[in-house]
Amino acid sequence: MRITRVLGAALLTLGLAVSPAAADSTPSASPSEDASAPTEAGTSFRTATEIEQGQTATASGSTGDYLYWSFPADAGQRPTVGATVKLPQEHAGQTWQVDVYDGLRRRQACQYGAQTRTAAPGTASVQLACVLRTVRAWSEPWANDPLPGTYYVRLTVLGVKTADLGLPVDAELRVDSKDVGGSAAVDGWLAEPLVPGVAVEPKADEEDSAVLSSIEPDDGWASGWWSDRWVWTAIGGALAALAGIGGYALTRGAGRPSRVPPGA
Repeated sequence: MRITRVLGAALLTLGLAVSPAAADSTPSASPSEDASAPTEAGTSFRTATEIEQGQTATASGSTGDYLYWSFPADAGQRPTVGATVKLPQEHAGQTWQVDVYDGLRRRQACQYGAQTRTAAPGTASVQLACVLRTVRAWSEPWANDPLPGTYYVRLTVLGVKTADLGLPVDAELRVDSKDVGGSAAVDGWLAEPLVPGVAVEPKADEEDSAVLSSIEPDDGWASGWWSDRWVWTAIGGALAALAGIGGYALTRGAGRPSRVPPGA
């Protein structure tokens, strides 16, 4: 009976511990209904339009232009960049490509997704996608792992024919992330996220100071030390302790000699 009560309390504790960890595993970005979503794109890294995850940014341009956006991504997130290009009614075959760069302007490889697609003549639109690797809290200096900070998206057409240059196009871009959680945790973190300086903002009674970025994750940049891996480690330790107690309770009398009635 005592063992049953102990196991019941352990299961209750396990359920309470798992609940917040399960909640953290849901996608971190939800669709945004913000009417102030950007309606233009930059033409270079320095003029990239900042967007938040979950926003659908739009922009108008011309075939042959380079369109740039930037967004923040934190440790444990796996960003998915999706782009749709609406083409003019009459055009030759066009090949469009979406590229993603980190805060150091290193091109990041896509795990999967149609990063490059060719639209046949007369096609109304083309859709592109790039699922990045999970953002790590820390990495070796020589590695090309995605790290917390600003990420840049570049959308452009490749090898466009002269007849199509300058034709109007409309683009939509959206970035969402899945929170991978403790399975991607590492024993280290960056002192600061990789967010390049983009402006200089004067402050009262102070000299001009560099503004790293006007946009960051909703809950701020993660410090890098906490993840749900700590929860599962604590649960494992608790279960090991309970298993030891249960084993002792079941076997503590096994080694005692059986009692023999007097005079037998």
